[in-house]
Amino acid sequence: MTDAVTEVEPQPPVGDVTVVYLGPVAPHWEVRSTFGDRQLIESFRDRISARLMLLPPHDPQFRRNRERINRDAERENVLVFWDLGYEEEEEA
Repeated sequence: MTDAVTEVEPQPPVGDVTVVYLGPVAPHWEVRSTFGDRQLIESFRDRISARLMLLPPHDPQFRRNRERINRDAERENVLVFWDLGYEEEEEA
């Protein structure tokens, strides 16, 4: 028996979301979408809201939850954009 790795063609994104930081007063976040299946986007929005509820971007837990959201989006083939209200440093 062989373990063959099958190369899969990259699929086009099934939707997109933009996560917008609203400021220091809760709710801190708004999730916007321009395309994609409504049910998929609503489900994804619910998961994002659960991870970011009451978390401002300077909270240490934010970085971990942001990475979880990005991985979740990768699995779901959804584009995620972050608007934190400031320019972010590029990670090396």
